[in-house]
Amino acid sequence: MKAAVIESVGRAVVTEVPDPAPGPRDVVVEVAACGLCGTDLHILQGEFAPELPIVPGHEFAGEVVGVGSQVTEVAIGDQVAVDPSLYCHECRQCRGGHNNLCERWAAIGVTVPGGAAQYAVAPVANCVRLPEHVRTQDAALVEPLSCAVRGYDILQSRLGAHVLIYGSGTMGLMMLELAKRTGAASVEVVDLNPARLETARRLGVSGSAAHADELDRPLGWDVVIDATGNAAAIQDGLGRVAKAGTFLQFGVADYATRVTIDPYRIYNQEITITGSMAVLRSYERAAELFANGVLDPDVFISDRLPLDSYPGALEQFAAGVGRKIVVVP
Repeated sequence: MKAAVIESVGRAVVTEVPDPAPGPRDVVVEVAACGLCGTDLHILQGEFAPELPIVPGHEFAGEVVGVGSQVTEVAIGDQVAVDPSLYCHECRQCRGGHNNLCERWAAIGVTVPGGAAQYAVAPVANCVRLPEHVRTQDAALVEPLSCAVRGYDILQSRLGAHVLIYGSGTMGLMMLELAKRTGAASVEVVDLNPARLETARRLGVSGSAAHADELDRPLGWDVVIDATGNAAAIQDGLGRVAKAGTFLQFGVADYATRVTIDPYRIYNQEITITGSMAVLRSYERAAELFANGVLDPDVFISDRLPLDSYPGALEQFAAGVGRKIVVVP
């Protein structure tokens, strides 16, 4: 079959690889679409994946075309979205309910071959059947949405909060949509990319700007979310949190990224700084929200490119051109 492969640091190709075979509790999915994510860029940079080469792609959905001998939960022909998370269920973190922090954490498309291919293998437990009205090519959005749902689980947002989001790429826009639905009094977005800011305005924001100084919130925001992973944005955002407010590190920063904090201010103003890592008990809820129309795929997906274009799609994504980019095998 044809697949994208990150062969070495900085090098991605499209080539032929062996067809996947399911284990007893696995299914084979014919991939309808696979989304590109900042994690894929980190893998390209030599981060996250334990070793290369790897078939990337952890955001994907498609049709079940093969099942293992012990699979009864889904059948050939079912349309499914795939949770890429792979946990050991044995370590201290898993036993404590923090599976996303598993000491043997793994993921489809990160540590094992993923969905940037014609076919992918997944445990049946990771497959969520989709209603007939959902276009499978759109359902690659379920995985990033499940990360956003996890982020809002962490925030435990209260009604009437004033929210500031740094970044209006896919994840920032998803956090915007969820903020609107969790009772925020206002949601404002900061981004240096005018085209992406325009999309945020299209979705309905209370305010948008290239810099938070342009927004009228002198006492700060109750919730500040970084969806960029950019050091300058993170540093600025930490200084925008109101008293008793929360800063959520949601964007994935490079390993070497560093910012400074003011410990006295954190103490004196009771500021919470927290993070959200991937997916935890949020994938099924995200699939339901998606099926119920929480996102408009035609707004979120800016580019649908053939699998052969995967290396160029990574370059486009890294340049910040477009919103969600998906490849279609």
